[in-house]
Amino acid sequence: MKKFIKDYFKVLIPVFLLILLIIIGTIGYIIIDGYTLLNAFYMTIITIATVGYGEVEPLSTAGKLFTSFLIITSFITFAYAVASVTKFFTDGELKQFFKNKRLNAAVEKLHDHVIICGYGRNGKQAAQILKKHHKRFVVIEDDERVTSIITHKFSDLVLKGDATQDEVLLKAGILNAKALITTLPSDSANLFIVLSARHLNPKLTIISRASDDGSDAKLKIAGANNVIMPDKVGGAHMASLVMKPDVMEFLDYITTQGADSINLEEISFDTIPPSLKNKTLKDLEIRNKSGANIIGFKTVLGEYIVNPNAETEIIPHSKIFVLGAPDQIKKLKEMLVE
Repeated sequence: MKKFIKDYFKVLIPVFLLILLIIIGTIGYIIIDGYTLLNAFYMTIITIATVGYGEVEPLSTAGKLFTSFLIITSFITFAYAVASVTKFFTDGELKQFFKNKRLNAAVEKLHDHVIICGYGRNGKQAAQILKKHHKRFVVIEDDERVTSIITHKFSDLVLKGDATQDEVLLKAGILNAKALITTLPSDSANLFIVLSARHLNPKLTIISRASDDGSDAKLKIAGANNVIMPDKVGGAHMASLVMKPDVMEFLDYITTQGADSINLEEISFDTIPPSLKNKTLKDLEIRNKSGANIIGFKTVLGEYIVNPNAETEIIPHSKIFVLGAPDQIKKLKEMLVE
């Protein structure tokens, strides 16, 4: 913004010089050849504009020299003006200014969005999954070579900046965000982002990447809800594909489908109607009413139960995991989600 204002004033300088030139010319003709104010002003305008009209009144030798000075000076002023305006547009400052205005306006309207810090390999993968589920997100990336080529659906929500800075996180709407994903290659940078994000928004879900052994524990202490180590996850996934290829491909399929074909959903205690809270899974009648199946349950202590018992009670801080076809999931949400 400061650079834009500075360059904007550079564009205004030729305008001020032109006005000054008109004032000097008008005064000069009055003093040198005794022109009236109107004739002096008119003579100055046609001289600066080089339109080729004749003199308003005969010019003295001094008047001719003064006119020559005005013509040369006006050429220099116009050349400077063209160069300044051209530089203002070609440098992209005007474009960046309006892009920042659009970004600020778009972010102000966002709630429960996701912030992605870093648009490398992992950041792009996260963005692709969020796009499939039509989830709004803001990308923070410090490398202008990366931000300039992002063409995703929400390309207006791309912020060039350092995600370790609080003001950048605030500009990305962290106070109203639902989650933050930090995928920077540096564990120390991710740790700094996690600390800042947790301080700015205590309710935020934070997911961080880690590269080195031991960093995951530090990131969790700093406030990360989940820490992903891509190298370990990748190796474990490849080994599982050897042992149980069809199972892994099936899990990949149901967890990466877009919103139009999603068939795996989680329902939390907070989202279900009051009349169904503290009831059993049997009382929900999910299978009978929607056709979907309950395949898992997360307890208050964070333990996961596969194929939970029908008598399992839905209590605060618990979650239900449901598998079903798209139309079944739609019926389920209409029935359970407030």
